[in-house]
Amino acid sequence: MPFEYEANPQAIEQESFRQIRELTDLNGLSREQQQVVMRIVHSLGIPDIASQVRFSRHACENGMAALSQQCDIICDVEMVKQGITKRMISKEPLCFLNNTKVAEYAKKNNETRSMAAVSFWQEHLADSVVIIGNAPTALFRLLENIEQGGPKPALIIGMPVGFVGAKESKQALWDSHQQLGIECITLLGREGGSAVSAATCNALLRCLRGEYY
Repeated sequence: MPFEYEANPQAIEQESFRQIRELTDLNGLSREQQQVVMRIVHSLGIPDIASQVRFSRHACENGMAALSQQCDIICDVEMVKQGITKRMISKEPLCFLNNTKVAEYAKKNNETRSMAAVSFWQEHLADSVVIIGNAPTALFRLLENIEQGGPKPALIIGMPVGFVGAKESKQALWDSHQQLGIECITLLGREGGSAVSAATCNALLRCLRGEYY
């Protein structure tokens, strides 16, 4: 039985973003913010999710400037790392979650591996782009680290998903970002995940290359 469907990748992408623009409220957003929101909607398939996206004042500008300088990209989990479009970056994103020393540190301190991994981020954090798509504990630990005088990333993309701590960690990021002097993009509520957080970074990378929809 033959099936009728679009097979051309360019046509699929163009039609997807035509529909997203039609279905999504992008009013009041800058050109770059629109691209980020559309990529978030595209990765989740939920146009109404746009109302939950939050940008700090200079989030896109800071993130793009750092990425243009081939900054370190630090990911909380391997799925986020693998979601970054490799053709648009010059060096491998960093993820320490599966480092054996991280597991030992976590066990010793009775904490999650995601929390422990943040301790191994320190030398890479300054002016980096940090992407947290899975672990609320990593986001809480990063905020604690910055509050205690630790190095500040150029941008935090904080979009952990789930039921325990996810909503709260993102709200904490949004509520404290001005006081801590950090730039962030977040997705309030329980929704989030590896795909949507990687898509946010990819949107900024595409903007740097002049790929707008």
